[in-house]
Amino acid sequence: MLKKKLTTQRGFTLISLMIATALVVIPILAIGVVLVDCQRAWQAMYNRTFSGVATDSYVARRTFDAVIRKASREKLLLDDAGNWVEIYYYQDANSTAIDRYVCFRFYKAYSQLIAEYGKLNPKATLATQTICGNVSKCVFKGTGRSAQMILTLDDGSRTVTVASSAVMHNQ
Repeated sequence: MLKKKLTTQRGFTLISLMIATALVVIPILAIGVVLVDCQRAWQAMYNRTFSGVATDSYVARRTFDAVIRKASREKLLLDDAGNWVEIYYYQDANSTAIDRYVCFRFYKAYSQLIAEYGKLNPKATLATQTICGNVSKCVFKGTGRSAQMILTLDDGSRTVTVASSAVMHNQ
């Protein structure tokens, strides 16, 4: 009789290779999904922080605060509708009379916030500065020695509303 020779083959079976591959691929895919999600979240936060309306709102708030803080508390003119505010200040620290003015105006037709700098006696505009664009709404208010600006910026994809309030410090 013929003897059957039993041989054992060395190596992996197809099933064991598939299980090993699955054990390696599943964690790699999970890590990839997490990395892609983190990148999307980081990009969204970056776009939100450094978008045009975010930087414009920051510039508008800082400019408004700086001007109001150096203003004289003697006089503050406000439009009844709140579309502009005019404040007065000293040209330099040694002046005894108020001799300069700044007027913040919201131009709805151009969607801009403008600052007009000028001198008094005779009243003349020295310079104008566009503080920010994409302005959809701006309201100025004044109470006592403080002035407030509520500014809404909208570039079509993002809307930012910022409220800024400052106290006039100079005599």
